[in-house]
Parts: sequence; C-alpha cells; structure tokens
Amino acid sequence: MLRLRINFSGVVSRIILLIALTFLCFTVSCGFIDLRPIGVKIEPGSNNSVLPEIFSPVIIRFDTAMIKNETEGNLHISSDSGIVRGDTYWNGNNFYFVPIPGWTAGTRYTLSLLGTLRSVDGRETRVEHFVSFFAINKNDPPLLEFHNPSDGVSVSTNNFVMEFHFSKSMDRHSVESALTLEGIRETTFEWLVDDKILKVSAGNVLSPWLFYRWSLRDSAKCNDGIPLPKTYSGNFITDLDQTLPEVIDVYPVLYADGSWFPTGACFETKLGQGQGAAVVFNKPMGENALRSLRFDPSLTGRTELLSENSIVYIFTRDPEPGTTYTLIVSGDTRDHEGLKIGADFRINFTPDIPLINITSINFGGGFVIENFSATNNFLQVQVNSATGEFYFTINFSLLFNNDGKQNTPQKIKLAPFFPRTLAPVALQDVNWLSSNRLYMRWEGLIATDDIPHYYTLTIPGGRGGINPDTGIFMKEDIVIYLEAIK
Repeated sequence: MLRLRINFSGVVSRIILLIALTFLCFTVSCGFIDLRPIGVKIEPGSNNSVLPEIFSPVIIRFDTAMIKNETEGNLHISSDSGIVRGDTYWNGNNFYFVPIPGWTAGTRYTLSLLGTLRSVDGRETRVEHFVSFFAINKNDPPLLEFHNPSDGVSVSTNNFVMEFHFSKSMDRHSVESALTLEGIRETTFEWLVDDKILKVSAGNVLSPWLFYRWSLRDSAKCNDGIPLPKTYSGNFITDLDQTLPEVIDVYPVLYADGSWFPTGACFETKLGQGQGAAVVFNKPMGENALRSLRFDPSLTGRTELLSENSIVYIFTRDPEPGTTYTLIVSGDTRDHEGLKIGADFRINFTPDIPLINITSINFGGGFVIENFSATNNFLQVQVNSATGEFYFTINFSLLFNNDGKQNTPQKIKLAPFFPRTLAPVALQDVNWLSSNRLYMRWEGLIATDDIPHYYTLTIPGGRGGINPDTGIFMKEDIVIYLEAIK
C-alpha cells in the first residue's frame, strides 16, 4: 500500500510566510486601517443649557486634527427666526462659532452637527447630534397684551393718543425704535406702570376719513433683553365724525359791553352802520374758519370767534351804502375734525346804511330848489350889487352831530368860475339853524348887466366829503354853476 507522507513543518512554514506577506502588503502598499472613533465634545453639551453672555461661543472639541472646511459645513445653528449667521475659527482641534449679531436673550436655539466627520489621519465618523440651548436667560418673552385703538376702530382726528400694554417691563429705547405709526408726526412717548404701558401722543392733527397703520417690530425687547415673539401690527380709521360742516345762519351783530349781540334783523337787507357779520356753522369748527371769509367786492376787516361754532367778521369800515356785496365762505373751511364744507357758501347783501342827501337849497331872494338831484346844475341867483353878498340855506336829509357841524362848512366851497379875472369870494357867516339846516353867507360876488359872471358851489360827497356822522356820507359831489345877477 502506497502511503502519502505529509511534511507538517513545511506547511506551517508556508502559512506563516503567507501571513507575513499579507501583512507586508497592507503595511507597505495599503497603509494602516485605524478603526478608532473620532472623539467629539460639544459645548453647550445638554439640552436647555444657557450660554452666559451675548457673544459666548459654541465650541466643538475634537481629539484629533480635522479637515476643517468639511467639518465647518456640518454645523448649523438656528432659531424660530431662521439660520444664525456667525464667525468661525479654530484653536488647535477646537472649532468655535460666535454669532455675528450676538445671541438674543430668552430665544431657544438648536445646534445640529450632522453628517460625516473626517479627520486628517483618515478616520471617519458619522454623527447626528442635536442640542437645544438658550443664551443669557431662558425667561418667557414679553407679549403685547392690549392696544388702543383696537384694529379697525373709528377714532377722532384730534388729540390722538395710542396705548400699548405689555406683559413685562419693557426697554424704552428698543420699543420706541421698533414702533412705526404711519402719518403721525412729532410723537410724544409716556411710560407708565413700571414701563409696562406706553402712551404715544400725536403732535399733528390727523386727516379725516383716512386709514392709519401701525407696526411694532419684534426687535422691541423687555428689560431682560428678550424680544417680542413676533411683529404686531394694526390699523384704525379717522371717521368717528361723519357729519359734514355747513353754514346754517348769517346775521348782523352789534358790539356792546364787550360782546357781540344779534340785532335780530335780516342780513341781506339790514346790515347797519358799525355792525359785524356773524356766520354760524352746524358744528364746532377748526381754526382755519377764521380765514374762510371773503367779500366780492372786497371789504377789509378781521375775523374773531364768537363761539366754537360761530365767527364774526368785523369791518374795518362800513360797506358802501347802496352797493350789493357777496359774502363767501370757502369750501375748504374745515370743522374741528378736519372735514370740509366742500362747496363755497354765498349770500348777497346790501347794507342798510343811509346816504345823506340834500333835500333842498333856499337861495337868497326866496328861490328854493327841491328834489335836488333832478335839478338843472345851472342857476341864476340874486346878488346884492352894493355889497356883493349872497346867502343860502341847505336842508340835509339827516341830522349832523357836533363833529359834522364843525367840519361840513369848511368843506363847502364857493369859487369864481368865469371870467378868470373874477376876484375870490369870502365866507362871512355860518349858522346851523337846526341839526340838518345850514345857513351860509358869502361876500365878494359881482353881478353886472353887460358881462355874465359865473361861480361854482361845490358840496363834496364820498367818504372824504361832508360827513354828518361816522360812516355816513353823500354818494357823490354836487356842483352847481351859479350866474350872479342884480
């Protein structure tokens, strides 16, 4: 029988050689296989931790050198507001993250280290690490509990004040900077109740029938540094008053004892001497009502308040007698809420101020002229040929006061007209026979049979003419051409 002889020592030697060659292949050609895990430690390391400062870093500590750019891409920090932007740097094997804007107090942040980490020595570790943390404190955020006016409510345009009520004492500067009130200027801030209530007063009168919007951004913070959890906003409308203003009455008023009193007369025909024009509205008016009146033809004067819904126009001088005027209240006149009348209000009136007239002139010799305005302006009058005296009596339609009596004779003129060589005449005597009858005697007139001599008698009218009382005058000059006869 044939036996197979096995050399065990040779087999063992060959196995050892094969193992050695394999090991040499891995160590020389392929390198070492290091199966040790990469050590990672995160700060903050546990949920609900609190970083102490606004710029406290998040630190990822490694026990070996890492491939930095790949490692940095695996770190993400976020909050309800989105991804947190930050500066990163390395200190040895430690990776630091510092937020650019700083941490916000009371805000919950989530750190995620997710993906494959690779070290410089070739090792890899797959990580899924999540940590929630806070900074500075983890107190509850402040809330806007109440605001007035509430959304969509109707408000007045005047003395507008808005209130905000917070759940915590607030940081004044951050709230005032975060608040926007559209269309409201020169605001005044007043803080109450340990800075939990803010009153905002408008420095301007709001426009009527207009939507106003406001917003309070989430950058507003409480005294703990915690911001509002969201941006608050709202609106209101200035249509609380929906009654348009209008003129409801115009009447004459008379000033007495420091006040203006209605005369009870009709404005269109009975506005008297020294009286003012009162304009009454249906509601309280704004300050611009004092500038709302004008007249056609123009009249000068000033406007004053009679009451919250009425004004009076005080004339610098009385309107012209016999002239028809139009009082106009501008359609831009606004009430206390800023609402406009809308269209010009007009009313015509003719002042009831008398003109003085000459009812008659009684010339020397018994010659009387009546209905003077219709009389021929050329008259023959008798003159004393020896003395050259000539006299007449003027009868006026109104009574003269003392000032009128004194000034009127000085304004009446008798002057030579033709021929030019006539000598001047002189006033010798003046006498008021009554308060409306003036006697005047002149001398120096010449009457001849061959050449006619003419003189002009001028009684001036207008405001600069004869004036029996303040504001009363004759409409126009009266000029009479007199032929002196023997």
